[in-house]
Amino acid sequence: MTPISTINILLCIFKRDITLAIRRGSDTCGAIFFFALVVSLFPLALGSETKLLQQIAPGIIWVSALLAVMLSLSRLFNDDFVDGVLEQLALSACPLELVVFAKVIAHWCYTGFVLLLLSPILALQFNLPTHSIQVLFIALLLGTPTLSFIGSIGAALTVGLKSSGALISLLILPLLIPALILGTLAVDAAAMEMPYSVYLHLLVAYGVLSSFFAPVACASALRIVLD
Repeated sequence: MTPISTINILLCIFKRDITLAIRRGSDTCGAIFFFALVVSLFPLALGSETKLLQQIAPGIIWVSALLAVMLSLSRLFNDDFVDGVLEQLALSACPLELVVFAKVIAHWCYTGFVLLLLSPILALQFNLPTHSIQVLFIALLLGTPTLSFIGSIGAALTVGLKSSGALISLLILPLLIPALILGTLAVDAAAMEMPYSVYLHLLVAYGVLSSFFAPVACASALRIVLD
């Protein structure tokens, strides 16, 4: 198979997953609504304690984004497994690792990217300085793809299981703690006018590693399930 054919197949998979996500708008909207609701509840519950809100904002937004991504992962491979599409993709000439990569990028586009666009608006509720909001946006831009890649491992391991959402969270959350800590520390450092670039660099490194190893792990898990 030529590289051009492979790229065309991956683009078709990407477009198909985006189209299905738009048609199943309730799943994507549910994760986005969950993210906005959880982030908005804290300022309402804690009142107008500006200093306290600024201190807890990075952690709340990151944890909410992580949980919202987890909510949308259960159908990443499961629907294709049920209707037989996943088996056809595994038998195609295109490597399954690249298929997984395309599906995870599509997942990030219809969940992580939307959460990313929403985060600066929600951050205003915490009275975060403009500079901190900018760093939060960059940290989420670098970190949310990692949430999708590592989360896809849990989705692949639980393909075919009913009520797999809670199991995905239990399997994957420990692996996502480094991204959560680095993203929060970057915003905290920016708020204290301290160097924060090291945390962003580490987020990039963690993202690159996850984008390489997660598709390999997912493909291995899916082959075991399909066998």
